[in-house]
Amino acid sequence: MDGVPRVESLEQGCPEESAASLRFSLLGPVRAWQGAESLPTGSPQQRALLAALLLREGRTATASELIDALWGEEPPSQALAAVRTYASRLRKVLGSGVLVSESGGYAIRSLGEGALDLALAQELAADAEKARTAGDLCHARTLLNKALSLWDGEVLAGVPGPYADTQRTRLEEWRLQLAETRLDMDLEQGCHAEAVSELTALTAAHPLRERLRELLMLALYRSGRQAEALAVYADTRRLLADELGVDPRPDLKDLQQRILQADPALAEPSAPVEEPAAAPVKPAQLPATVPDFTGRASFVSELGEVLASAEGRVMAVSAVAGIGGVGKTTLAVHVAHQARSAFPDGQLYVDLQGAGARAAEPETVLGAFLRALGTADSAIPDSLEERAALFRSVLDGRRVLVLLDNARDAAQVRPLLPGTEGCAALVTSRVRMVGLAGAHLVDLDVMSPEEALLLFTKIVGEERVASEREAALDVVAACGFLPLAIRIAASRLAARRTWTVSVLAAKLGDERRRLDELQAGDLAVKATFELGYGQLEPAQARAFRLLGLADGPDISLAAAAAVLDLPAEETEDLLESLVDTSLLESAAPGRYRYHDLVRLYARACAERDEQPPSEQEAAMSRLLDFYLATAAGVYAIERPGDRLVDHLEPTEYAGLRFTEGAAALDWLYTEAASLLACVHQSAGTDRLRRAVDLLWMAKDLTESGANSHQYETTARAACEATRAAGDVRAEGRARTTLSQVLLVSGRIEQVAEQAELAMELAASAGDITARSWAANDRGNIFLRQKRYVDAKTLFDQSIEGYRAVGNRLNEAVALANLSRAHLGMGNVAKAVELAQQALAAHAELGKPMRKANGHYNLGMALAGAGRHAEALSEFSDALSIFTDHRQRLWQGNTHFRIAEVHLAVRRPARAAQGAEQALALGCVGGDWMRGNVLTLLGRALSALGQADRAQACWREALSLYEVNGVAEEADEVRALLSPATAA
Repeated sequence: MDGVPRVESLEQGCPEESAASLRFSLLGPVRAWQGAESLPTGSPQQRALLAALLLREGRTATASELIDALWGEEPPSQALAAVRTYASRLRKVLGSGVLVSESGGYAIRSLGEGALDLALAQELAADAEKARTAGDLCHARTLLNKALSLWDGEVLAGVPGPYADTQRTRLEEWRLQLAETRLDMDLEQGCHAEAVSELTALTAAHPLRERLRELLMLALYRSGRQAEALAVYADTRRLLADELGVDPRPDLKDLQQRILQADPALAEPSAPVEEPAAAPVKPAQLPATVPDFTGRASFVSELGEVLASAEGRVMAVSAVAGIGGVGKTTLAVHVAHQARSAFPDGQLYVDLQGAGARAAEPETVLGAFLRALGTADSAIPDSLEERAALFRSVLDGRRVLVLLDNARDAAQVRPLLPGTEGCAALVTSRVRMVGLAGAHLVDLDVMSPEEALLLFTKIVGEERVASEREAALDVVAACGFLPLAIRIAASRLAARRTWTVSVLAAKLGDERRRLDELQAGDLAVKATFELGYGQLEPAQARAFRLLGLADGPDISLAAAAAVLDLPAEETEDLLESLVDTSLLESAAPGRYRYHDLVRLYARACAERDEQPPSEQEAAMSRLLDFYLATAAGVYAIERPGDRLVDHLEPTEYAGLRFTEGAAALDWLYTEAASLLACVHQSAGTDRLRRAVDLLWMAKDLTESGANSHQYETTARAACEATRAAGDVRAEGRARTTLSQVLLVSGRIEQVAEQAELAMELAASAGDITARSWAANDRGNIFLRQKRYVDAKTLFDQSIEGYRAVGNRLNEAVALANLSRAHLGMGNVAKAVELAQQALAAHAELGKPMRKANGHYNLGMALAGAGRHAEALSEFSDALSIFTDHRQRLWQGNTHFRIAEVHLAVRRPARAAQGAEQALALGCVGGDWMRGNVLTLLGRALSALGQADRAQACWREALSLYEVNGVAEEADEVRALLSPATAA
């Protein structure tokens, strides 16, 4: 709910009218509205004053009472002045004549009817009690549901003071009493199965509340779950004994005995609902509901509430939209059956065949409806308008539910809607009914994994699923959690006793055969999709086919335009039209995705229908070109002076252009999953070289930490594909990208292997850029292995290569790394000089992100020279830039270096703080770097006198070093640990 009490709004005018349009909420956060406008309620204490006055329901509260309410026994010295200030501020917000001063106190008066949610809940509860006394349990339940829906989280949320605490407890207790009353009526009406889930949640939240336990036992017993009902009693008895030292109350004991004795009186509601008097003609056309209806609790509740609101409204219309097979009809029929008692004059049903080639004509449907309502054939007019008018007249004074299933569009539905108070319509369609004025729109998605597994289990049987739960999860996942697909798969398995769940999972694991496997009898997932596809216009059908070829989790509007080779505006129109038909989903503004099974169907359509067949390859080539051209632009913005972009495979389709780095990086990180999927999909095709270049252009993804795993998987696939193709140049570049991601994750031996191989391949192919990059990566490995002379040699080679191709940016990067090699060799002054040269080069190139690396390396050189204050300044500058550019792992590294400096100057507390921040963020270097951070943290904690915690850090660091084969660091940590631990 949106937090606004559901009462009529009034036009603002004179003070009396203004006061009448005020509304207040206490059953959640304390809020106020003037009409539809939210009003500021001030500080927590000011809201406490407002709540105290509202809870007095117009009675005057003295100043002393309000002070007690806000502060209790220890008010501040200026409490009275504070109360007056709060009252004055509220008076200005609420308008004149609302908050009045009287007899030294205050009161809120002149509010309109239903202005306070609490008062509205009290009125609804009182009316519910009257209805229950009169025997109208259905109406009583509806009223109590309305009352309970007014709660919006914690009562008086965030309001301080003892009075608020007391009222919060009181109102929560009242809410539970109302819930118990309504659940009691649920059971009286035979809705025991539906009540179990709510009672389970309530008993978990309030385990000592015996009445809830009693209702849960009864609901379980009536649902055929006797053993669970008795288990609830056993749990309750044990809990009461452990927590309170008492036995269950007599009513609970009596219920347990009656369950043990299978008392026949428990099997049926104690006060069944009397059947309403039969109308002269009372249609009951609803199809049978499925016996294994599963899940969808929130949708059932939501739609049920809308239908229940039909009484007193001109008409309640709910329209359920979703992909074919998602369960729209099943849900609608289930909800309609639950709401039958609210429509005693009948229920009408029609399949409008909107997904087929020939949808039902409204005139024909109206004729059938009128006959079902008792109208003679001779009295039924010919025209659509006259039939619609007669239909509405016949329904006048009746309470009838109309279920319009499988509608084509809003134009087909409008003439079929009842127009009188007390009636309701429930519509299902693959198209969102945005054209139905005032309709409550519901978008039905696939099931949750839990719901899907439960449906599968109900059909197949608990025994077969319990022993193969993982395989069952694989089955429902292969079905895309689509109810129709799950029902088909489960029905096939149920009919084949010799199959195991694993056999079915294996069959569905083959994507090429999956849609063919998902058919049983007259049910078929492919046939369901075919109905929607067959109604598409040629341009829509082409878009549907081609967009399904891309492997990414979703696709942006710009990327889709590249696939279709159309302008963005035309592409958007096509995609939105596909969203309206539920064949495509709108994942977010400007982003679209397929359901997994729909994607497979779209690809099958492309194989079958796309002409010429080469258009499929052309579409994927345009998508790769778009990603490569755009990523190259991002790379160039982030790395001015890096000439790598001049040595890429040419592209024919243009990409996006950015003018500033933030937007460029936003694009890269947003598109990461889809971009890498495109690279992976292009491996093994003629697009291989462009795919490898795209992977290189997206190397920033390795350092952010968020996409490292997918990047590595993709890089390995690229290495295998280039090797299989015998493309030495592409393989050298692919292995360079792999060594980069391995370097970030700290897998030293693997990086050394890949970087050496990349150097050899690049040299063989004459690819100076890739060779220089690989040399730099190998040099970094030697740095970590403390082979500083070897590292210097490789960095010198890297610098020479970068200078040869005019790559000033990477020359600066290699200079910074050369600085670290000199630092390790003890050439401190030379290290500082080289780091300063690198920083100056980065500053001249003018890109902050690269400059951050310069500050970082200069900080390390200065720290090694003992110039700690200057080092901290450089690290601080680096950290600020890394943070702005969302380089989480580099932030972690910088915090670690800052911690090292603090420990060196004997500030262990600051060192520990920095190390903790590094651990929280992660670091470039993976487990090896994490071990370094833990070792440093242990040293800091030891200096702070926290010996046990220091030992724990060192033990974890030692474990990381040993697992990763880092011998020298492991020996250092063993020396820090106690002899017993080290042994």
